[in-house]
Amino acid sequence: MYYNSLNNYLKNRFGSKVYKLSLNAGLTCPNRDGTLSYDGCIFCSAGGSGDFATSAALSITDQIEKAKEKVSKKIKDGLYIAYFQAYTNTYGPIEYLRRIFLEAINHKDIVALSIATRPDCLGDDVLNLLNELNKIKPVFVELGLQTSNEKTANYINRGYNLECFNLAVTRLHNIGINIVVHVIIGLPGETAEDVYNTINHVSQLPINGIKLQLLHVLKNTKLAEDYANNLFKTLEMDDYIKIVAHCIELLPSDIVIHRLTGDGPKSLLIAPLWSLNKKHVLNSLNKYFKDNDVTQGSKIT
Repeated sequence: MYYNSLNNYLKNRFGSKVYKLSLNAGLTCPNRDGTLSYDGCIFCSAGGSGDFATSAALSITDQIEKAKEKVSKKIKDGLYIAYFQAYTNTYGPIEYLRRIFLEAINHKDIVALSIATRPDCLGDDVLNLLNELNKIKPVFVELGLQTSNEKTANYINRGYNLECFNLAVTRLHNIGINIVVHVIIGLPGETAEDVYNTINHVSQLPINGIKLQLLHVLKNTKLAEDYANNLFKTLEMDDYIKIVAHCIELLPSDIVIHRLTGDGPKSLLIAPLWSLNKKHVLNSLNKYFKDNDVTQGSKIT
């Protein structure tokens, strides 16, 4: 195996294949409700990156059952991770968060929680709750860094600085939370070296996993406006594959790689359209790894 994959990690930890079920807590984001901004990150869709999640109108238990039905042809009597994906999932009243997270974590088929959030939404009350939950079943917290480049971060309207992210990682690590970092490849104005700088930065922090995400241009976003005005171009597949391959080589071998690309909803995706054939992209990545002897951690200096 060329890299430390999530599939292998979960099989080793839980003894069988594990599927993630995308859930919707019905929350918003300080980058959308006016606390920081009304615009959100420029790449984020109206669904708050939770376009594949079930309806927030359903209870958490009902959402889990609905999500299980969607993968029922792939898995029988399986194990699942409850993935709170849409918007910022620690941005709400603490008692509400405790109720929905406990409802999910205590479901008989759920082996772990995965909570997507922002590093500026991890106050002491939230950390105490995460610590409590982590004693019941494993908790993964996913943080959207996207880039370590502050100029790019300002352009994408991320809303927090690198030091805020670094502090959040330290505080989560101190209570034993499994930390997964999101990095976007292909952000406007960034070179391959900018991406590698981000990889090197997070590699020095006590993170456990990483998601490498291709930049998707989605309808009805500020990013789509900039793309329509020819302010940037999206990556070609060959270039993306080469950048991902070198990221793999730079990442320490103990960091679990949760994703090598990403899914853009077909109804929303403007570019790059080659990303719609995810199977082809993944097969091309693995062929490149094999042909070029790409191994995780092989180029750490």
